[in-house]
Amino acid sequence: MKKTDIAMIIFIASVSIVVAYVVGNAVFGGMSGNSAKVKTIEKIDATIVEPSSDIFNKSAINPAVEVQINGTDKSTTTTTTTTTTTTDTTSETQ
Repeated sequence: MKKTDIAMIIFIASVSIVVAYVVGNAVFGGMSGNSAKVKTIEKIDATIVEPSSDIFNKSAINPAVEVQINGTDKSTTTTTTTTTTTTDTTSETQ
């Protein structure tokens, strides 16, 4: 390779870096000088709060229990059976 070829490759690489930087700042924006206020969390302590008796009581629904709907058996499959009834509406007159 000649010196001019190497110089051309370096020139093209540097121009493409500058173009990528300009496009990146146009799309994503530059650095912001504004400060931001963020919320801080409360300190976590070791005390345990008693759960609400409205939700956790003896008559509450247990989501871990399997529920059977319409008295179906566990061994039944989920396929549906369709029965079709046709009626003859034509009558013979003599």
